[in-house]
Amino acid sequence: MKTTMIKAAALGGVLAMSATASFAAGDQDKYQLSSHILDISTGKPAPNVDVKLMMQDDGAWKLLSTKTTDDNGRINNFLPNNGNVDHDGTYKLIFETTPYFRNQSLESFYPYVEVNFNIEGDKHYHVPITLSAYGYSTYRGS
Repeated sequence: MKTTMIKAAALGGVLAMSATASFAAGDQDKYQLSSHILDISTGKPAPNVDVKLMMQDDGAWKLLSTKTTDDNGRINNFLPNNGNVDHDGTYKLIFETTPYFRNQSLESFYPYVEVNFNIEGDKHYHVPITLSAYGYSTYRGS
């Protein structure tokens, strides 16, 4: 009985991970850009952070969208893949971090975090940040 319960729990975990992976893969088919924030001072995702997506257009920045991170600190739906839309170009994500830290009664050194990057082709781009009140880091995720 005990072994059966352990096997059932393990299978449930595998199924849950498979469902999450399938959902994420499905999002990647529908959207070309995603992001997330991990607050490394707490080891938890950063929910309710506004993030602006901008694109460079003839030397000027054009606001394309503003979204808010979910409970898992994620935004999975920037740049819809509608038909053969070409998203090649230079972009930036602006993470509005001051209100996030203010809600925790913390001061932060950076009023916002701005990450610039290029998109080329139809691959999926994931641009996350790790964050604390006095530092941040970014990388090209998958």
